[in-house]
Amino acid sequence: MIMGSPVLAGRTALVTGAASGIGAAVALAFAEAGASLALVDRAQGPGLDAVRDRCAEHGVDVVAVRADVAVEDDVRRMFGDARAALGPVDTLVNNAGILTESPVATMPTALFDEMVAVNLRSVFLCCREAVGPMVDAGFGRVITIASQVGQRGGAGLAHYAAAKAGVIGFTKSLARELGGSGVTANCIAPGPVDTPLGGGSLSPAWTQSLMAGLPLGRQGRPDEVAPTAVLLASVPGGNLYTGQTLGPNSGDVML
Repeated sequence: MIMGSPVLAGRTALVTGAASGIGAAVALAFAEAGASLALVDRAQGPGLDAVRDRCAEHGVDVVAVRADVAVEDDVRRMFGDARAALGPVDTLVNNAGILTESPVATMPTALFDEMVAVNLRSVFLCCREAVGPMVDAGFGRVITIASQVGQRGGAGLAHYAAAKAGVIGFTKSLARELGGSGVTANCIAPGPVDTPLGGGSLSPAWTQSLMAGLPLGRQGRPDEVAPTAVLLASVPGGNLYTGQTLGPNSGDVML
């Protein structure tokens, strides 16, 4: 597979959390690779439209949809809008997420519940909507952005780690359910990445401690994570991956 070649030509992908960060980078990489795109975000600012316009410069069909992936009715609507505009969705990228920091002893229940709703429940809702038509078509790719924190844990991030670990377990189970159907399900678990999500959500002390332990000595960039998503979505590049968690994490977790 060569980045920039149309390895996803003829494909239709729905990417959540596409207005910035890893979601925007994945959208742009998919557009460069030739995929039609439904870009989803709940943000009301100009970010999503700007990413849509940049993707369209690659000559692919792109539609932007405002939706909250933690809300069941929104998920149904966004898939309906995507299919009405672009046809069947054969690739789902579950990227939308939030990041907050709190010790367990003082964590409000609402903070925990919000984390699970946005980072885990949303993956279930989107996958439930997506995989039936994929199975009927005999082909599909489900790619979910997890986190290395879901593999190693993190002080002050128990709710985030629990949600991301849940995503990994959910994806493994989904991969087993879909085995033999032509549909694969995998996770990408990045390490620290320079994004709006990570930049202002963690305390300086937590960030400094994490950075000090990275074998590569630096955090990643969104464009360094996106090629892994292109690989998993591609044929034949992604054919043999299912139930896997790929780790562009600067060496923070080594498996």
